[in-house]
Amino acid sequence: RNALLGHLGVQTLDGFGCANLPLAIRAAGALIAYLRETNPVALEQLHRLSTYSVEGYMTLDPQTRRNLELVERHGERRMSLLGVLDRTKTGMGGRMLSRWLSQPLIDLPRLRARLDAVSVLVEQTQRRERLRERLNGMADIERVTNRITQHIAMPRDLVSLAATLKRVREVKELFAPTPDMNKREAIFAALVQRLNECGDICDLVGRAIYLDPANNNQPVAVLGKGKAIAPGFDPDYDEKHNLKTNARQLLDRMEQMERERSGIRNLKIDSNAVFGYYIAISRAHGDKSLPADYVRKQTMANEERYITPALKDLELQINNAEATLVDIERAAYERVLNEISTQAEMLLRTADAIAHFDVFASLADVALHNNYVAPTLDEGERIEIIGGRHPVVEQALQGEPFIPNDTHLSCDDEQLLIITGPNMAGKSVYLRQVAIITLMAQIGSWVPATAAHIGLVDRIFTRVGAQDDIATGQSTFMVEMVESANILNHATRKSLIILDEIGRGTSTYDGLAIARAVVEYIHNNPRLGAKTLFATHYHELTEMEKLLPRVRNYNVAVAEQGDQIIFLRQVVRGGADRSYGIHVAEMAGLPRTVLHRAREVLADLERSGNRHELRAAMNAPADDPDHTQMATFSGNGSNVISSPAAIVAPPTSPLIEELKNLRVDEFSPIEALSKLYELQKKAKEEEGG
Repeated sequence: RNALLGHLGVQTLDGFGCANLPLAIRAAGALIAYLRETNPVALEQLHRLSTYSVEGYMTLDPQTRRNLELVERHGERRMSLLGVLDRTKTGMGGRMLSRWLSQPLIDLPRLRARLDAVSVLVEQTQRRERLRERLNGMADIERVTNRITQHIAMPRDLVSLAATLKRVREVKELFAPTPDMNKREAIFAALVQRLNECGDICDLVGRAIYLDPANNNQPVAVLGKGKAIAPGFDPDYDEKHNLKTNARQLLDRMEQMERERSGIRNLKIDSNAVFGYYIAISRAHGDKSLPADYVRKQTMANEERYITPALKDLELQINNAEATLVDIERAAYERVLNEISTQAEMLLRTADAIAHFDVFASLADVALHNNYVAPTLDEGERIEIIGGRHPVVEQALQGEPFIPNDTHLSCDDEQLLIITGPNMAGKSVYLRQVAIITLMAQIGSWVPATAAHIGLVDRIFTRVGAQDDIATGQSTFMVEMVESANILNHATRKSLIILDEIGRGTSTYDGLAIARAVVEYIHNNPRLGAKTLFATHYHELTEMEKLLPRVRNYNVAVAEQGDQIIFLRQVVRGGADRSYGIHVAEMAGLPRTVLHRAREVLADLERSGNRHELRAAMNAPADDPDHTQMATFSGNGSNVISSPAAIVAPPTSPLIEELKNLRVDEFSPIEALSKLYELQKKAKEEEGG
């Protein structure tokens, strides 16, 4: 607290809105102390304090940022959401868009203002293009200002800043308020009020910084060469600079004067490393007629060398100019930086306004070219998307049409969608696209859909993909359970939950039991009731639709043609009963022998009859005493699953059926012999049992 009070020069922190936020005060005070020790120059930039609150922003945990690939994918931004949306023209605009993606809003008035701004620029194509032309090539005002306040800006930074400020005037004129301005343009009027072309800074830079005609009218890249300051800005600099650059002319002028004064036509002024500058006269003239102030310094075979007080004074000035010019240049340049630094806050406000214009123009340009639509936003609990598309995948298809899908989610009706379907059919893409469309709407962007109605969500949770954490000793399944626990413990009714294949990292029975328990908990717990998309290969979970009123089954459709399947990418009502995993394995290039054996094993498992018992178990309510394998609700609100052994009937001898179904003509000799040994072993085991 004392560090803050001392740095800001105030008696109380009440005016900054943090007097009753002790942790915030500690954090800010620690930052002030750290900068005072490590970077006092940077500390000069901190001249005000503002209180930041997360209440107006959607919370995104690191897993969700990673799973939705908001700003990068595998360390690159090219195939991320930011890579699709970022058509900004300035560095400050690009950084603002990245911040918006990481901090979506839950403030409806601010969101509607952003949407209005984007919509106006979508509709007014000419105005948008003129804005983008003016933004193109602008300097990064924010970073240049920070460099100026730290006194590390170079002359080229100042010249580029001045050129950019002149363009600010053009942007201001482009959005100047008019009598017929509609209310959707109110945000532009507010931004224009924050723009300041800072004419005095432009004038200062024009007077102070030298533009070298020999270098395409560009300033020097670095200081220290005596060429940074323009003539007329600093008299002392001008004097020393003239002495340095015009030394030969001054010496020639003195030489001519001495010739006239002495009457010796071949007198000359020269120099060497020992004596410096001297007057050289042929010995034929002698020294009888020389002026009285000539002092002989050296006699040579052919000439006499003299000095005069005026010559030595000029030599001292020339040498002093070369030695002090760099220091004078630095001092003059520092005065320029100090004067601009006094307007740093104004420059940063201008940079922020330009960044807003840049982001709005970028989002409008993307919306127009990618055929996006303006979403309808409200505080309700419904998400309805017609013809939704994944913005990144759509761009990656490069000409191939993206199959759009509808989504209907409501806390009171279709709250939890169980999505089944084959591998590679597009379940994960569909899940992510719903989350991304919701997030895009909550940064104020148009969205890739035919129509969209988004009830604001406070958080987006995602549990997607398999990932271990070797450093902390957590297995893939442990990481999955930790992330799932975080979701169940922190989600609210206003949240959006994306769950992709919960329970797949362990045994089938354990995974199925956990998956059902999670579905029941999200559906039944009065604190949750969150809108949820649940993709799974546990097809038995589709029975939950019969038990839980707000659960709906959807599947990603496929078409079968003989032994081949065609992915239709269409999400339709109803559950799937096959995953077509072997077909995907065949597409991946697994050996035919492996595929053949996999089909045999699959047939054995399907004949065992367990699938029907599992479906029956899933169809039993949690309080059914005749199904001991089902969930019971514990006192702490968690679902405890008892052993599923009771539902597994011991299979009858499969040998006869297996022999009947063998495709003998497809076996190689080695495979046939191997199969024969396998059947013999099974027969002995059955007989021994």
